Amino acid sequence: MSTSSQGSSTNRNANRNSLKPSSNVKSKPIQRRTTTASAVKDHTTVPGRVRVAVRLRPRNAEESVADADFADCVELQPELKRLKLRKNNWDGETYEFDEVLTEFASQKRVYEVVARPVVESVLEGYNGTIMAYGQTGTGKTYTLGRLGEEDTAARGIMVRAMEDIFADVSLESDSVSVSYLQLYMETIQDLLDPSNDNIAIVEDPKTNDVSLPGATLVEIRDQQSFIELLRLGEAHRFAANTKLNTESSRSHAILMVHVKRSVKGRDASHSSENGNHPHMVKSLKPPIVRKAKLVVVDLAGSERIDKSGSEGHMLEEAKSINLSLSALGKCINSLAENSAHVPFRDSKLTRLLRDSFGGTARTSLVITIGPSPRHRGETASTIMFGQRAMKVENMIKLKEEFDYKSLSRRLDIELDKLIMEHERQQKAFEDEIERLATEAQHRISEAERNYVDSLEKERSKYQKDYMESIKKLEEKFLMNQRKNEEPHMKSNAEIPNVSAEEMADLKKMLQKETLLRKAAEGETNNLKIQVAELKQSEASAKTEISKLYKILEDESHQKEKLEGEIAILQSQLLQLGLEADQTRRHLDRGGLSKEVGGRDSLTSQIKHQQQVSGNGEKPSIAKLFEQVGLQKILSLLESEDADVRIHAVKVVANLAAEETNQGKIVEAGGLTSLLMLLKTTQDETIHRVAAGAIANLAMNETNQELIMAQGGISLLSMTAANAEDPQTLRMIAGAIANLCGNDKLQTELRGEGGIKALLGMVRCRHPDVHAQVARGIANFAKCESRASSQGMKSGRSFLIEDGALPWIVQNANNEASSIRRHIELALCHLAQHEANARDMISGGALWELVRISRDCSREDIKTLAHRTLASSPAFQAEMRRLRLSH
Repeated sequence: MSTSSQGSSTNRNANRNSLKPSSNVKSKPIQRRTTTASAVKDHTTVPGRVRVAVRLRPRNAEESVADADFADCVELQPELKRLKLRKNNWDGETYEFDEVLTEFASQKRVYEVVARPVVESVLEGYNGTIMAYGQTGTGKTYTLGRLGEEDTAARGIMVRAMEDIFADVSLESDSVSVSYLQLYMETIQDLLDPSNDNIAIVEDPKTNDVSLPGATLVEIRDQQSFIELLRLGEAHRFAANTKLNTESSRSHAILMVHVKRSVKGRDASHSSENGNHPHMVKSLKPPIVRKAKLVVVDLAGSERIDKSGSEGHMLEEAKSINLSLSALGKCINSLAENSAHVPFRDSKLTRLLRDSFGGTARTSLVITIGPSPRHRGETASTIMFGQRAMKVENMIKLKEEFDYKSLSRRLDIELDKLIMEHERQQKAFEDEIERLATEAQHRISEAERNYVDSLEKERSKYQKDYMESIKKLEEKFLMNQRKNEEPHMKSNAEIPNVSAEEMADLKKMLQKETLLRKAAEGETNNLKIQVAELKQSEASAKTEISKLYKILEDESHQKEKLEGEIAILQSQLLQLGLEADQTRRHLDRGGLSKEVGGRDSLTSQIKHQQQVSGNGEKPSIAKLFEQVGLQKILSLLESEDADVRIHAVKVVANLAAEETNQGKIVEAGGLTSLLMLLKTTQDETIHRVAAGAIANLAMNETNQELIMAQGGISLLSMTAANAEDPQTLRMIAGAIANLCGNDKLQTELRGEGGIKALLGMVRCRHPDVHAQVARGIANFAKCESRASSQGMKSGRSFLIEDGALPWIVQNANNEASSIRRHIELALCHLAQHEANARDMISGGALWELVRISRDCSREDIKTLAHRTLASSPAFQAEMRRLRLSH
């Protein structure tokens, strides 16, 4: 195979990208209306209709020579948006399209009328699809994938669409990601990673969304990066030289572009600037984001083998291409005719495009045709494909969701701010306490030093004065003594005068000493008072320090309170997620308005329980069970408000999932209430959730007998007969399957229509429903086998009498392992009773038993099948007749 990056108007450019779906938003159930092409000309009148444009390729060099004497097989009337397909020179058929583009239409003109409305819708949050369909060599790849590196005017729809997307998005808040795949011979291959050559399609059983988790997803930031990705994919796409096209693409290329945009002006959140008000954080609301995807599909060209000259491996490629295009045509026909069944699963191409036709995407189709009269048949087929596509109407849906990751990041930032501010305040508080304690200690030490110094100074002063006074007295005493000892001392009569003056002086000195001592004592008392005041100041400082420690403890309590509020905030964020999930589920059923009322009612009950508990945390289902009480929850099942009943039965179903709660629910009458809901209500949501709760309760043998005694099988069978939702049928089938495993209930279960109800649910082709039906049949067959071996039952199996054997044989080799494993067990158990052998031989079950004994992946089932075949005379005789061995 060879590839090319550019070519002529008839050559293909193989650069394509595809992107796996990642939107979490669920859409409402799709409604389709059948319209005629002439009645839906205006896109604004019917916004969801598939728009179809036709583009005529000019004659190439070969056609100019070979068809020089013949007129073109088509005549365009672009001003009337009509096309005339000639049968001969005087007769023809006229068709109308949304746009008719002549061979002179520029690439820019094609983009404006075909792709720009879809690209604008993608930028607004809607899914969009642009697809090219036509005979090989008519210019599909030229229209979609031309890079235009040499001539910018030749740029195709892919490059121009990405230019418009980058011009409108903000790379700071928005993101654009692409993947690039090819569908080659029913195998999905990654053109960005050639080693990834078998990518599986994954379908969500609940939403039917299709995703490709194994595909390479690349986020791009500029137009040049996108061009490089296209060029890389071009080098890996399969192409070949045929008689109709020198570079014929041999695979379908699918480019998917995911655009995620933040909705500005709708975020009502705000937070505190300084982080001092943690309650402000509770007003934060999650921002809104819009996720949309643009799908650009370059289909491989349809071709007739005799004209293209394909042979060998190219012939196999052509067959695969034509089969996938045929499957796409069947889906378009079914949608155009408003058929109840659309065969999307017939081809991987139709599975990937199920959202583009009859889904929620805005779709624009360009069909490319050539003028050559030699290919009039292929041109007519292409025109009719476009006419049928114009009758398909999609229900376009805005893809909006809450950006919980962004909200979580903002909450983390706000939390960090609060923690940092708290730590800063605590550090400042501790520093202030340390400063006050140091200052008080310093003041106390200084006062003590001053007191000691003053006391020492006063003591030294008074001691010095005292010593001086003693010295003076001693000197005077010696002087007086010397005077008395002089030989010519005066008479004793003269002595009293001198002695009296001296005595007066001595008295004065003694009085002075007394006054000085009193002054010293007064000073000492003053110092003692100062010391007392300093001690009192010290006590006051200690009191202040105690107050500061008390404030520190209060701050610690405040920190704990803040941590509690943070926990509440995280719990509220989780609750927002749960409420958003509930909202999405109700959006799928078209019940948005009911969901709002029901959710508010349930939320008000939960908030009431928060006030009662007093801890401010939102309770889980278990806490709600403990705080509200089971009786109160069960009483809500009888509420006149449908939304209240829906939320109440959901709570009961969640409780029933825990084995410890099942006995309490049954004792409180919960089983009776659930069965009554099946009988009295018509709401499918209640049926689904109630059946799930009953299925959980039916895992207990005692509860199984109560369910049978209260007519549970009849109610479940009646509900299954009226249900259409696969999840409802899965829940009902699971409940009946649990009851089928009880040996005591076999006859009664069959008599009340349990087996027929199981077989009736296979009308739903959902694999999960079939898996539960197979499990129930396996359980029933096992119990029957045990009863037959114990002599408690004789005759043919109830399963065979009720017509289950054809379905069992049909699904014995089912692709789903969960279905196949149960069916293989059921066949082995049925074969153990000789009374069933003749029916199993005539019904083709013997061949499946032989296959199981040879090829079963599970050794235990393989051994059981081998032992059963060996022990049955009827099987042995038939195998000898057919010359089979096991």
